Amino acid sequence: MIDKSSPVPIYHQLEELIKTQIESGELKPNEAIPSEREYTEKYHISRMTVRQALTNLVNEGLLYRKKGCGTFVSEHKVEQVLNRLTSFSEEMIQRGLKPRSNILSFETVAAKRSVSAKLGVALGEPVLKIERIRLADDVPMAIETSYMPIHLTAGLTEELAKDSIYNFIEEQLSLKISDANQELEAISANELEARHLQIQKGSPVLRIKMVSYLEDQTPFEYVKSSFRADRYRFYVQLKR
Repeated sequence: MIDKSSPVPIYHQLEELIKTQIESGELKPNEAIPSEREYTEKYHISRMTVRQALTNLVNEGLLYRKKGCGTFVSEHKVEQVLNRLTSFSEEMIQRGLKPRSNILSFETVAAKRSVSAKLGVALGEPVLKIERIRLADDVPMAIETSYMPIHLTAGLTEELAKDSIYNFIEEQLSLKISDANQELEAISANELEARHLQIQKGSPVLRIKMVSYLEDQTPFEYVKSSFRADRYRFYVQLKR
């Protein structure tokens, strides 16, 4: 309930109330929440206060608005830690979700300058390029482009690439994956990303560029991924 005698701002109380209803399942994903007018009348608070609370929850990603339709509960976000190196498939399975990949392209290309620098191969040297849509429970979560040195892809087929490439590297080639360097930034989805991720052009996505290394520090994959910001969250534990 809303306690008007509390020193806690009313808009914050309403935010916490709605969060509790989402966490308890009282408000379900993609379900419309009450209108601003309904909240105003139910709790006898101003419409401006209600609007501030809802806007804060939209900005936090817990709610989303549809023009002319109202405000709805967002889907639960998948969380991934950044201080542990795991594949997309491993992360999804750990969370009880079914991973799947749609292959957009599987081809040998000449390494461009950025790719040759990341993989430590000569400019123009043939590398394997794989473009995939990564899905969890058939919902598109990310679009990624991977580059791998040809000598480390013997036996890798388009069919095997629908599964985990990390699994192929470790189990089929008996190589040990050690660590990775990655960069993360927030960007707006371009037309290609929007189409494949089933979001609006300009929607926020999380872009990750990562180079993964074998135990002897040989780079075996350079990957660029764009994750849906409305379905994915990254976190890391920091210690002082």
